Amino acid sequence: MNGLIMAGQLLLGLSILVILHELGHFLAARAFGIKVEKFYLFFDAWGVKLVSFKVGETEYGIGWLPLGGYVKISGMIDESMDTEQMALPAEPWEFRSKPAWQRLIVMLGGIIVNIIVGILIFWMITFKYGENYTPNDQLTNGVSPGVIGKGIGLQNGDKILAINGQKVVRFEELMSSKVLLGSPKLTIARNGQAMDYKVPETILDSISKYGGIGQFATPRLVVKNIDTVFNPEGNKVRPKGLIDWIKNLFGKYKQVQYSTAAFTVGLQKGDSIISVNHKELRFADQIIGEVKASAGKIINIQVARKGKVLDFNPTVAKDGTIGMGFAFAKLPTKHVDFGFLESFSVGTNKAWTTFSDNAKGIWKMITGKVSARNISSPIGIAQVYGSDFDWENFWRLTGLISIALAFMNLLPIPALDGGHVVFLIIEMIKGKPLSDKFMERAQIVGFVILLSLMVFAFGNDILKLFGK
Repeated sequence: MNGLIMAGQLLLGLSILVILHELGHFLAARAFGIKVEKFYLFFDAWGVKLVSFKVGETEYGIGWLPLGGYVKISGMIDESMDTEQMALPAEPWEFRSKPAWQRLIVMLGGIIVNIIVGILIFWMITFKYGENYTPNDQLTNGVSPGVIGKGIGLQNGDKILAINGQKVVRFEELMSSKVLLGSPKLTIARNGQAMDYKVPETILDSISKYGGIGQFATPRLVVKNIDTVFNPEGNKVRPKGLIDWIKNLFGKYKQVQYSTAAFTVGLQKGDSIISVNHKELRFADQIIGEVKASAGKIINIQVARKGKVLDFNPTVAKDGTIGMGFAFAKLPTKHVDFGFLESFSVGTNKAWTTFSDNAKGIWKMITGKVSARNISSPIGIAQVYGSDFDWENFWRLTGLISIALAFMNLLPIPALDGGHVVFLIIEMIKGKPLSDKFMERAQIVGFVILLSLMVFAFGNDILKLFGK
């Protein structure tokens, strides 16, 4: 069921964005009197259609292949590869009969709409929900670095002071593009002294390798009590491969029974930890570290339960766990509301930041500073949407994808809008259009590039499902 919710959110979000993108092309074409023969959500490859109907001169429908959508503009060399039409004399209502500047606007129409939609979404969710953030100056316990943070020199309890010399106001800035894409200098405080550490340009690869941004640094958490003791009855196996993932998609998780040390010795939810191995430990990283250091050994855990002090002696598993989770003291948060016009400014800035982040990320891949393994297919995007439906999260991610689609379509690859834009600019400079034969061959090259990227992205995400 979780997989279906993820897939459903992805399908809904992409369908909205594809329809609006193609509507941008459609409206621009009709504004200049250009005939639009088809308007399709998804591709009707080999003529197979799920739904179709005709209004005026345009056929509207839904194809069977969910890899985007298209409008077939009369007299244009596009994905339809309609060479028979192009062999006939140009008609006044055709794309090829119009001035280059009009054709340029038609090709930019979808990109412009995606940018407008992204800004509108960010504007509205900012106005409705405002912003929540963690005040950095209130994180008195500092941070708890994961394997990535430790790799650059961070230690438990370090306090982040500045990024490239600018004071950190919101802790979330540590997860922003200026850190993940900018390779900045972090200034931290440790034992009353300021120190500088350089974030490596390969940090995105490390995040992908080690399982998420949490492996960089998180606020240091104070443990309140035991929140979960994993029960051996009916624990679900995390999907480890494609077959398990498909089973999960249809809610057919296989069940397993196993014994956890915490459950076996009698630890319970709500127990307050006093000490581990006779050490008074407050923070999650301290407790987890102490347990992990005793892998395969018996440890002592002293807890308070209903006014009594109890001792338990579980045997730590070889992976350094005993099967329990924690409840933490609440982190400080602040909420900011924005007025209607103020929200527009904030939303526009978020849209521009998203666009520029995409550009920076692609450039880092081109220059070899970030691995192409970070490219995601619809499988990866569905996982980002998550298995819980929440309107704020749905629209926030849909806004991000809208801006990402605008950027991707602007890339100068034949078969994408950006490729057509480049050819039109060349035509405007030369004073005459490129030959139909060249355009047809360029379209084929573009298809091969896009198909290769799609295969790579799907293969990449499938390998990740296998944990590779």
